[in-house]
Amino acid sequence: MEEITTVGLDLAKHVFQVHGVNAEGETVLRKQLRRGQVLAFFARLPRCLVGLEACATAHHWARELTVLGHEVRLMPAQYVKAYIKRNKNDAADAEAICEAVRRPSMRFVAMKSADQQAALLVHRGRERLVNERTTLVNALRAHLAEFGVIAPRGLRNVAGLIAIVHDHEDRRLPDVARQVLQVLAAQIEQLQVAIAKLEKQLLAWHASNSVSQRLVTIPGIGPIIATAIAATVVEPGSFRSGREFAAWVGLVPRQHSTGGKARLGGISKRGDRYLRRLLINGASANLLRSKATNADPWVIGLRRRRPPLVVAVALANKTARIAWAVMQRQEDYRRLAAAA
Repeated sequence: MEEITTVGLDLAKHVFQVHGVNAEGETVLRKQLRRGQVLAFFARLPRCLVGLEACATAHHWARELTVLGHEVRLMPAQYVKAYIKRNKNDAADAEAICEAVRRPSMRFVAMKSADQQAALLVHRGRERLVNERTTLVNALRAHLAEFGVIAPRGLRNVAGLIAIVHDHEDRRLPDVARQVLQVLAAQIEQLQVAIAKLEKQLLAWHASNSVSQRLVTIPGIGPIIATAIAATVVEPGSFRSGREFAAWVGLVPRQHSTGGKARLGGISKRGDRYLRRLLINGASANLLRSKATNADPWVIGLRRRRPPLVVAVALANKTARIAWAVMQRQEDYRRLAAAA
């Protein structure tokens, strides 16, 4: 068999497809592997370039193959799709991956460490629990409203509703309804405790991560946003500028231009939806509470011309660009401001 220089590996749960080419780009290997055969196969293979789609389990396999001495590159799946010639199947996918990884203009995804993936898992778990808590709180409010029990909006007012549910002296609730509502209230309290534990884990990770500590010096970024950015962005240098990073997050207008005529729409919503939501929420809170931000002439002029949500998105875009500069230069935001 001729020497293999590039391999495209199509990942799956049980059956993996391998496509290998030589230095001239000629196909020399097509093979199916079971999950337990993958590492043994690549351990016998001479060191080569291995392409993977940045999908589920991709970072795990990239770390394993890197330990074996191979050069592993991850690519967004939507960029690989253009290289599939006709019908989609595992063999065609592996061939497309092998073709795409050799393109000089291809954009690659930086491999995450196990520690970064663990931090992101805490974020994903917290997000799921927060969504479940919101669902239960809305249900509790709606059911209590049926009996004339109303409370102001906001999570801080839920404790008063739970106290009413547990108060057997309050005769507004029938006993049957109270029993059901106590189950919902108990689940809300359990979720509150679980969310608090996960947030403590994030704070501990934030305290041990220098990048996250630098990011938190930026107005509008707290420990939650800082840890999310630090765990998601492995190599800030993979972005050419802060504008490119903001575009990757999806905080720039969607463009559909042709014939020399520029057409810009709303934000593209590409990239990481979780990061984008956190940055916009942080910018909204900054606009509500920060006197320094509201005194900024740029913010004052923007508020006169644009709706509040557009101002928040614009400020989130600016925050993302500052975050990229802080990570790239490895300096605190205040020192950058002082130097300017």
